[in-house]
Amino acid sequence: MPITINLDKILEKNDMKSTELAGKIGITTANLSILKTGKAKAVRFSTLEAICEVLNCQPRDILKYSRN
Repeated sequence: MPITINLDKILEKNDMKSTELAGKIGITTANLSILKTGKAKAVRFSTLEAICEVLNCQPRDILKYSRN
């Protein structure tokens, strides 16, 4: 897939666990796991905004596009 998710790196940088982030942004840990593993078909802008707000980052820090 040409889009990779770097959420684990940002979580580690912020010394935060997935369960804590999921609780703060109001989604289930299962849905966050789907996003983290790149299995999500889409992500809501409101979810992306909440992640960026909690982790004090930009969308580009989480999502990366690279050609094969």
